Amino acid sequence: MKKIFLLCAATLSLAACTTAPVAQQLPKKDIALQLYSLREDFKNDFDAAIKKAGEAGYTAVEAASYESGKFYGKAPAEFKTAVEAAGMKVLSSHTTKLLSEQELRAKDFAAPLAWWDEAIEAHLAAGMKYIVAPWMDVPKTLADLQTYCDYYNAIGKKCKEKGLLFGYHNHAHEFTKIEGVVMYDYMLEHTNPEWVFFQMDVYWTVMGRQSPVEYFQKYSGRFTLLHIKDHKELGQSGMVGFDAIFKNTDTAGTKFLIVEVEQYNHAPAESIKISLDYLLNCPLVKESYTGKE
Repeated sequence: MKKIFLLCAATLSLAACTTAPVAQQLPKKDIALQLYSLREDFKNDFDAAIKKAGEAGYTAVEAASYESGKFYGKAPAEFKTAVEAAGMKVLSSHTTKLLSEQELRAKDFAAPLAWWDEAIEAHLAAGMKYIVAPWMDVPKTLADLQTYCDYYNAIGKKCKEKGLLFGYHNHAHEFTKIEGVVMYDYMLEHTNPEWVFFQMDVYWTVMGRQSPVEYFQKYSGRFTLLHIKDHKELGQSGMVGFDAIFKNTDTAGTKFLIVEVEQYNHAPAESIKISLDYLLNCPLVKESYTGKE
């Protein structure tokens, strides 16, 4: 395993990321927040919570609460208006429809694809550019995994026809083997790049004892979105080699960075600000990645 657990400290190079505060005003960068980071705040007051993300300096959001045509209980247009009122744009959403055992056995996607037709329309109305499936269990066989790849290709084709892009978000379990084959590698090799991209969660990739950069190099151009995450706030653990990741985003094919904070040393609103400042203070992080779109 090659240099996965690197401490991203200023002493490594003059251009390295650092958690140290700086006196000068931080630059503006186009970085999104996965709204799961503020999940407790959303339970109390959606508008106040979304305002915190904008005030922290984020420029876009990724939703994590699509259900029955709504986002956080709001109609798509209402959700979009609230995000834009907070000074941000709607970028993406974690949304999925898993196959039932019967659908998996029969390879019958008719009912779930009908569900996706409605979901796609809702995401378009909310101003989304990307839809990301955030989870699937480890299939029992490669045949079942192939069925899921076929399913994801079908979803991705539908999305692209409507002007959306569909991707898959990993955790650590995708790096286990099924019949001797790494699940994540199989998915990358058996989904159509025209229809399915991958949103690598760099923290969970490291927790799966893999190197994000080695995946960027092996599957160049597949990682349209990156979830930038640490054990808690960004740069606090020294577990993830962020410098190497940020130096290889062109190879990865990255078009947007998305911060997610799952655990905290501080209140959520403070944690998301600390994490963003880490990226704003890192010369390796570009002001924008969207010029490649």
